[in-house]
Amino acid sequence: MNGAADLAVIGNGRIAALVNALGQLVWWCFPRFDGDPVFSRLVAGDEEKGFADVLLDRFVKAESKYERNTAIVTTLLTAEDGSQVRITDFAPRLKNFERILRPPQLMRIIEPVSGMPRIAIRVRPTQFYGTPMKRRVAGSSHVSYGEPTIIRLTTDAPLSYIQQETPFALTRPVHLVFGADEPFTGDIASTVRDFHVRTCDYWREWVRRLSIAYEWQEATIRAAITLKLTSFEETGGIVAALTTSLPEAPHSGRNWDYRYCWLRDAYFVVKALNSIGATRTMEGFVGYILSIAGDEGVLKPVYGIVPNEDLTEWIAPDLKGFEGHGPVRIGNAAVDQAQHDAYGSAILSAVPMFFDKRLPRPGDESLFRLIEKLAYPCAALALEPDAGIWEYRGRKRLHTHSGAMCWAGLSRAGAIASRLGLLDRARHWNDLADNIGATLLQRVWNEKRNAFTAAEGIEDMDASVLLLPDLGLIEASDPRFISTVEAIERDLVRGQHVMRYAAEDDFGLPETEFLVCRFWLIDALAAVGRREEARERYQDALSLRNSYGLLSEDIHPETGALWGNFPQTYSMAGIILSAMRLSQSWEDRYWRASS
Repeated sequence: MNGAADLAVIGNGRIAALVNALGQLVWWCFPRFDGDPVFSRLVAGDEEKGFADVLLDRFVKAESKYERNTAIVTTLLTAEDGSQVRITDFAPRLKNFERILRPPQLMRIIEPVSGMPRIAIRVRPTQFYGTPMKRRVAGSSHVSYGEPTIIRLTTDAPLSYIQQETPFALTRPVHLVFGADEPFTGDIASTVRDFHVRTCDYWREWVRRLSIAYEWQEATIRAAITLKLTSFEETGGIVAALTTSLPEAPHSGRNWDYRYCWLRDAYFVVKALNSIGATRTMEGFVGYILSIAGDEGVLKPVYGIVPNEDLTEWIAPDLKGFEGHGPVRIGNAAVDQAQHDAYGSAILSAVPMFFDKRLPRPGDESLFRLIEKLAYPCAALALEPDAGIWEYRGRKRLHTHSGAMCWAGLSRAGAIASRLGLLDRARHWNDLADNIGATLLQRVWNEKRNAFTAAEGIEDMDASVLLLPDLGLIEASDPRFISTVEAIERDLVRGQHVMRYAAEDDFGLPETEFLVCRFWLIDALAAVGRREEARERYQDALSLRNSYGLLSEDIHPETGALWGNFPQTYSMAGIILSAMRLSQSWEDRYWRASS
């Protein structure tokens, strides 16, 4: 099957890797999300490089899944004679002396399950974005790779077999640790197994504390764990996805590097996790915003997970692209665009700090002063042209969504000021919000279409307009919004699929569905009273997930293949937010069951 269908994520809030259905580690950036991919097979085309795998003699089938309620993947390989090998992959995340230990390591356990399996262990890392690491130096229980040395594999498996990729009989469990080139203290086997148990305990305890709805719990839990894995906890930055250059459609050239923190994408992650009680990600992200806002309160739309990183876009010449669909881009030119919704996204992410009584450190007046620094640009830019939510590279317009997000920033600034008893500031921001909101709705309303269109002066529809009631700019019961939903259905809906827009952009007509738009329509349908239809569409959306319960950025309407960067935080946040809106309550379910 084409597309990014059969991939699972393992990670720990510092690093993340992708495992395919055969138990191959095909993507791992080191020493953090946006680093050089040590395992780059995912975007290497047909070249056999950038991976770690286990080859089973006379292999016939593989079964792969997450350990329940964890970020640990197990893969069972079966041979013709019935012999079996189980591979367990995880990134350690565990409590240690009242702190969370999250070293930049991947751990792998390979153990015989039945029969006498013969396996070969292959490790072929890359550096400099696709150049094979030719230098390999073996020690007593490790191999160091790279020039200069990049990573070390520490193992109790036979090193000579690994170096020569020679098949051998697996008569006992073996353990592999990929990480920095430094000595591994302690016994390998006992340490890896202890970390496995404690990592499993961490994730299951974390899941226990989630406050989720009655229905679709398994989907919600998997989405929540996945979103947690996209937060770089050291700085609080949240990446839009863990990959670069998985194309939105085959041979489309729509290949982008998403391993960075878009303020708008991060807002959706924070909103989704907050909705189920996982607030620490928000607290970390607010700290990240404090680090990037500066005295001027000027924001870019996207930052590195370490904010001062250079995001200049370039093409990696040694990587052919996912399934040969190049180019592979590093960095992202969106950093230089004007995207005015960034200010509203930052403010909305911080709002719960002032209203959520669960938080140990509630927002105070000093945090509000930062909010005001971001609100001033909201007022200045709300009605100005920008590149919009879809980051058009060739034009600027007054985009409905950008203006609405600026309005939302002003509205929340007023609400926070009122909460803090700063009544003069509350009146100031609320008056600005009222004036700008009314002007925006007037300017983007299109009489001919009887709808709020994508931008001022055009007739094109845009799925992001479905968010207007959620932001609070208009009531879902307003006839103008209801007719807007109907116009979007006519223009952008293809059966169950929902296009983000149908007009040509810098690369021509879009070919695939941007998956979060499906969830936006689901939420809008529920808001306007079409709840059963929304539930049916939501159930269909869940059927698009891969075998691990994950979604990428896009899906092809004709082939059903998942495309785009993976896992896409937009899509995974949509799973949670729609489930929380549509699910029956626990009380209703139990009452109906007992009556």
